[in-house]
Amino acid sequence: MNITLIGMAGAGKSTIGKALAKRLNYTFIDVDRLITEKTGMPLQELIDKQGDSALLRFEEEAILGLGQLDNCIISPGGSVIYSREAMKHLKEISKIVFLDAPFRSIVKRIPNARRRGIVGLRDRSLKELFEERLVLYNKYADFSIKLRGKENVQVLTERVIKLCFEIEL
Repeated sequence: MNITLIGMAGAGKSTIGKALAKRLNYTFIDVDRLITEKTGMPLQELIDKQGDSALLRFEEEAILGLGQLDNCIISPGGSVIYSREAMKHLKEISKIVFLDAPFRSIVKRIPNARRRGIVGLRDRSLKELFEERLVLYNKYADFSIKLRGKENVQVLTERVIKLCFEIEL
């Protein structure tokens, strides 16, 4: 089984994903890193040079290129929910957990959002993007974990395991 963590930039997908991978002895896959390695550019530079659509295209290609995996924690970018094909593939190969962080936590964790490589910030505010994406994250999630902003990573890791494996801890 695989687990995919979705949510806004700053929600903790990478932090919790790495802890989950270590706890379960799974492989951690950071899709943003795959894109950076393929393009040779940080995400923001890719957006600046080629636009949001280029990042979305590389993100979809990276996810569709994952194929059939086993025992992986997948951490895609926050914009993955804009690709029906990518989300369909992730649904087929994994359980999807939405890390539902409040907007105030996102703002605190990513004070320089315009330099973070976030799709859509040219046209909209971070708050508008947050509200738009919330609907899509909820649409695709198998499970949702409401965050408050100061959770313990180990506690969250155990909650994800409990949800995905449907076990009592």
